[in-house]
Amino acid sequence: MSRSDVESNLGFNQGPKPGFKRLRLTLAYCGTPWKGWQSQPEGETVQDKLAAAMLRSIKCVVDVQGSGRTDAGVHALGQVAHCDVPDTLGMSTEGWLSALNACLPLTIRVTEVQFCEPTFHARFSAIGKIYRYRIWRPYLLSAFESDRAWHVYGPLDMAALRDCAQRLVGTHNFVRLSANRGDLPETVRRTLPEKTTRTIQRVEVNEIGDFLELEFEGDGFL
Repeated sequence: MSRSDVESNLGFNQGPKPGFKRLRLTLAYCGTPWKGWQSQPEGETVQDKLAAAMLRSIKCVVDVQGSGRTDAGVHALGQVAHCDVPDTLGMSTEGWLSALNACLPLTIRVTEVQFCEPTFHARFSAIGKIYRYRIWRPYLLSAFESDRAWHVYGPLDMAALRDCAQRLVGTHNFVRLSANRGDLPETVRRTLPEKTTRTIQRVEVNEIGDFLELEFEGDGFL
């Protein structure tokens, strides 16, 4: 069975139900207070807070789907999500933007709202993702970077780092660099390369002032 068959069977390719329209949301957030994107029973995730803002603003339970998961503490500049809302709501995109941000914590902002095609899916319509890792190099870590950078000081072989980074570019099976999410036994997971094969189009290593930044662009990450 192909991936598209699986997605269709699971309903991923289905548009909104009759009487509903689809919104495309772009978000930025400081991830420090939150346990990542994916909803959890405690409700302390970005997805949970966005769903709660929907409920508070339109008095309707809305299922919000994100472009991917993030770990606890990870920040975002342009994460995409989508949701289906009743047609009867005559709010403009500006109205949605104001209503949601009024109901969200200040560390989570919706930066753009668009009415999109019913076939749009935040996860499966994505053509790429970019991750940026920031490393603080001086001996003394800035008080303002404690939750935004990894503190690594001392000698660092930049030539070796750049060489290793470029070896990741291309299509590879990253099974040895990925964690098992528990959906399959490890012995089975290692026989299914399609689950752990990704294409990395670009890796950049840049020294910017006190920072070393590593930026990865790919079709997906594990």
